[in-house]
Amino acid sequence: MTVTSQPDQHSSADAPDLAQLLRPVVRESSVSEVAKRLLDHLSAGDIRPGTRLPAERQLAEALGVARSSVRGALSALDVLGIIEIRPGSGSYVREGTSEFLPRAINWGLMLGQRRTRDLVEVRTHMEGVSARLAAERATDADVARLEEHLQHMRDAGGDVTAFIDADIAFHLETARIARNTVLSDILHSIRALLQVWMERVSDIEGTVSGTLCEHDAVLQAIRARDPEAADRAMAEHMRMAGARLRASVDGEA
Repeated sequence: MTVTSQPDQHSSADAPDLAQLLRPVVRESSVSEVAKRLLDHLSAGDIRPGTRLPAERQLAEALGVARSSVRGALSALDVLGIIEIRPGSGSYVREGTSEFLPRAINWGLMLGQRRTRDLVEVRTHMEGVSARLAAERATDADVARLEEHLQHMRDAGGDVTAFIDADIAFHLETARIARNTVLSDILHSIRALLQVWMERVSDIEGTVSGTLCEHDAVLQAIRARDPEAADRAMAEHMRMAGARLRASVDGEA
């Protein structure tokens, strides 16, 4: 199952002035510093959604860094869903980026592959707590809603968007059932990032079947009101989901 790229509707909306806006990175360059510099301009509204960014060479020259640093920074922003890299066409600012940028900056998730690993680690703990609390506090009606989300995942077939939406809904429902407002708010705040996560791994072999099996194990543990089993099942799901994300990022790198 593959995710098809959106038509190149904004190819005429190039950004020749971005390279002029940028200033060289003064201290020793890194992927994180380049990503931050680009994010500064994106969050300031210098570049509108749909805009095609300058080529790697232009950005590297404007920032005074190696093209490899620019390439790594763009990949990190792509993971976040802030830009979209279209092979053979270029890098484009995604629609709706302005709503997600403040969260991305606050979380500091633009710092490359190390931060991707940190994201996997932190999300693993949050989701584990969510599943454990859900198993302790779920009502029959709560379990029924989780079953509906899982069934929507099964029914999605080749509809990647429907599958991803149902997957995210399952996790957000689990957080709601946990009845911990802080935990629920945190997971809702990274909803856009979770969507990008799933989009990136959806074409990796075994993702759909594995994800369904892993979610079913979480559901069964919550239905059994077994917090320990729910925690273990969610930890295994996060381990596998994290491995799929790392495979995607490492493959591009």
